[in-house]
Amino acid sequence: MSTITLADLLAEADSAGHDHAATEKNSGLLHIHNHATGSIVWFPTWRKFRETADWSTAVEGAEKDLAGDPATVEERAAGILAEDLEGLLRRAAEASDASTFVQENLTRHLTRTWAVGDAAAKAAGKDLPAGSSTPHVFAGYPYDVYAQDGGVFATTLWNDIIDARRNRALEEEAARKALKPVSRKALKNAARKAARR
Repeated sequence: MSTITLADLLAEADSAGHDHAATEKNSGLLHIHNHATGSIVWFPTWRKFRETADWSTAVEGAEKDLAGDPATVEERAAGILAEDLEGLLRRAAEASDASTFVQENLTRHLTRTWAVGDAAAKAAGKDLPAGSSTPHVFAGYPYDVYAQDGGVFATTLWNDIIDARRNRALEEEAARKALKPVSRKALKNAARKAARR
């Protein structure tokens, strides 16, 4: 069992200097530039995550969440994934600073999602997902979680987290406009137009 932790890997990447491409190549990590904060956010590929001590712990935790009838395990896992994502985007919409929020939550959400997928495969007696096809548990999930070793998942989710607050503001504005009381004058005009028809 691996003793290297994700925190160790991320700390090494942070201290590796400015050659991010070389760090990616040598570490099994990927990165996103957080231009709003001027920092680099490192996260593991799904393959690298499986090599860490954190993976075993995360999968064991997910297996507990999925305990029950093996016949419905993938369905329950899909429900957990949907709830986790909904909760993440709701918290992102409420966060005072989306850039800081995404930096603090992206890696945690990626690794939790991969762990739930792996736990579901184990509980169903299947091989761990290898990235070549989409496991059933992710059939209704809005992200391709294994493409480019998880890079596609991370960047798409990153953008959705950043947009969550703006999207919520737009929804609230639309709801306010829909609930706006109609003036008497507008009602009279509408009645007059209807009478003329």
